[in-house]
This record gives sequence, C-alpha cells and structure tokens, in this order.
Amino acid sequence: MKIIEKDNKLIIEDIKDFNITHIFDCGQCFRWNREEDRSYTGVVSGKVINVSQQGSKVVFDNLTLDDYHIVKDYFDLDTDYEKIKEKISSDDIMKKAIDFGCGIRILNQDEWETMISFMISANNRIPMIKKVIENLSCSFGNFISSYRGRDYYSFPTPNQLAEAPVEKIIECKAGFRAPRIKEAAERFLNEKDTIYDLKNRSYQEGLDYLKTYCGIGDKVANCILLFSMKQFDTFPVDVWVRRVMQTLYVDKDTSDKEIRMFAEEKFGDFSGFAQQYLFYYARELNIGKD
Repeated sequence: MKIIEKDNKLIIEDIKDFNITHIFDCGQCFRWNREEDRSYTGVVSGKVINVSQQGSKVVFDNLTLDDYHIVKDYFDLDTDYEKIKEKISSDDIMKKAIDFGCGIRILNQDEWETMISFMISANNRIPMIKKVIENLSCSFGNFISSYRGRDYYSFPTPNQLAEAPVEKIIECKAGFRAPRIKEAAERFLNEKDTIYDLKNRSYQEGLDYLKTYCGIGDKVANCILLFSMKQFDTFPVDVWVRRVMQTLYVDKDTSDKEIRMFAEEKFGDFSGFAQQYLFYYARELNIGKD
C-alpha cells in the first residue's frame, strides 16, 4: 500500500480486499450513509469521514496522515483477508459468496456504540435502525462538525444516555427499547471495564455475560461479539443468514442454534468472516426469499 496526504485527504493506493459498498452494506454498521457520488460518510472516533473509491485507490476525506492510525484500526488494514478467504473456501457455495463480496472487511467498532446499535436492531428494519441511532446522536451526543451541508454528532456516551429521561429516548423513535437503552447505559457505567475486556475472554464467557442485559439475546450478543470484540469464531444468524443456510447448506426446519453450531464447526475460528460473506451474498441476491 502507498499512503499519501493531500488537501485534507488521506489517500491509500494499491489497497487489497477492500470495497466500500461491500463493507458498509454487509449489515455490520449503521452510521455510514451513501452519498449521491457513491461515496460514504460516517463518524469514527469523533471525526466525520467521507470514503470514496476508484479501483484499488481509496480516499478518506477530512483526514490527515496523523489520523492514519484511526483508519488502520477501524478498517482492519493489518489483517490479511486473502489468507482468511483461503481458510473458509471449503466449498463452491462459499467461494461464490466470497467472490460476490470480495471487498468485505469486518470493522473494529466501539463496544458501547455497537451494543446499543444492535439492541436497537432487534426485530427492526435497517432504515429505522439508522434513524433511531441518528436521532439519539443528534439529541444526546456532541456536535462534531458540518460536512456537505449536514450536521454530524457523536454517538451519545453511557453518561449521556443514563441521564436522559426515558420519555426523551422514546421521542427518538426507540419505542419499547427506550427503557432497555437507559438501563444498559446505567449498568455500563458500573461495568465498563468488564465490557471492554470481553475481547480478551472466551466466546462463551462473552455470550453469557451480554445475554444478562435486557434486550440482548443470542443473535444480538453474537453480533456485538463479532463486530466490536474480535470474537471471529461466532456466526450470528438473522433472517438472511437463515435463508441462505437453509437454502444452500441445511434442511428448512433447522433451528437458528443448529445453524450456528453447524457453521461454527464448519468454518471454525473464521466463522464470523464466513457469516459476513454469506449475509451479503444472500441479501443482495435475495437467496431463499419466497
């Protein structure tokens, strides 16, 4: 890779296994929005970042070389995805899914923001999930800056949501999730060290702990573990993953738990990567949808 700074832009040339559409549209994040020019704008580490791509050249607008560590960590640039693809390309189905979503990278997202975001995601549609998160940020987060005529705010801290009246959280369209969000924030303040240490514990310890929170079941807990805690041996099962697995791998009556166990045995330590390729493949091609 070649890294260049020019006009408040961080430019990375010759980047491999990186496609912004695959990354931002594979179900792992909710604060990135597509612009009319096909770039994406989001908030990372308190900075508003716009990402565009031309082939193997990726441009991060609103950043300098001093911010490269943010990009390197968030976009997992030190991980060799070619080796991961080789490990999980065990059959023709997986090979097709990998080819289709070849530029997917699992983002290193903040544990707190990911926890609340996926609590909001349960039994919810992506446009509404994004709207609730944006409402919470505008209502309780801190103003960062304006970019392309739009104001951007930080995701609210545990303190900000713990102090927020439930009624105000409900006004953000959080609905029945509002009391759970406030309760999670209050609890997080006392258990922050535990949360941030889950990446260093076993998958089962992390799963068991997260499920003690009201509003976090198997699927949400597994998403939190995968998308913010580097627990890559898990395999979250949602409607699209269930459809692709029941259509291409297992029987139609196979339960979500059985699907997860099958996948974790098949893909091992790289199950989370397999899940992302299969999710994107299934959703974009409507696999298994009647």
